Amino acid sequence: MGVVTRVIPCLDVAAGRVVKGVNFENLREMGDPVDLARRYFEQGADEITFLDVTATVDERATTYDVVRRTAEQVFIPLTVGGGIRTVDDVARLQEVGADKVGVNSAAIRRPELITEIADRFGAQVLVLSLDVKRSPRVPSGFVVTTHGGRRETDLDALDWAREAIARGAGELLVNSIDADGTRQGFDLELVGLMRDLSSVPVIASGGAGDVSHFAPAVRAGADAVLAASVFHSGQMTVGEVKAALSAEGVAVR
Repeated sequence: MGVVTRVIPCLDVAAGRVVKGVNFENLREMGDPVDLARRYFEQGADEITFLDVTATVDERATTYDVVRRTAEQVFIPLTVGGGIRTVDDVARLQEVGADKVGVNSAAIRRPELITEIADRFGAQVLVLSLDVKRSPRVPSGFVVTTHGGRRETDLDALDWAREAIARGAGELLVNSIDADGTRQGFDLELVGLMRDLSSVPVIASGGAGDVSHFAPAVRAGADAVLAASVFHSGQMTVGEVKAALSAEGVAVR
């Protein structure tokens, strides 16, 4: 089999519970992260992504515990993001079972972090998480945000992606804040622009609302497709997404 498209459920975790909102706001509780991760593993998910959306110091212990308990029951790659500021944070997450880490705000504050993580653990461990909004303020029309999409930076999303890849990022997790939670489909223009510049895999995130939304994202250039609320609510299963992709001629596991 050639290149296969990965289907990745995403668990946004706050204080040890899975939450979900729309455009990163009005978060509501969706369940226990370990139970949900096990459900998706059993449905055939290729990977699981955990994002600690409140990543404050007092909740770090909760996240490590969640990752440890998940890794004991779920035998596919786990990516963990939120609150990762140092290589020591990465080492500790690997100790409890994380395979990859997602970095966002800390890398924007200090881009050298990307290089430090890649040099110590390898580029395959490092996922650059990009929370992107449409904005006329930057040349590409897409600006990087932090703090769960609430604060715009001065970084053009395409320029920042190029720099991060050059520094050693092994994957791009491209999340459209505008599409997030709307269930209207992925931002295909954004996916295509990232594909055109990227020498590493691109994960499309934000906007999935129907099984028919996933194949267009792959055709736009996504190597993997990520979704959250549509899986948590039971609106669709991982298997149903894979079946829809396969029916469109997309190779899946």
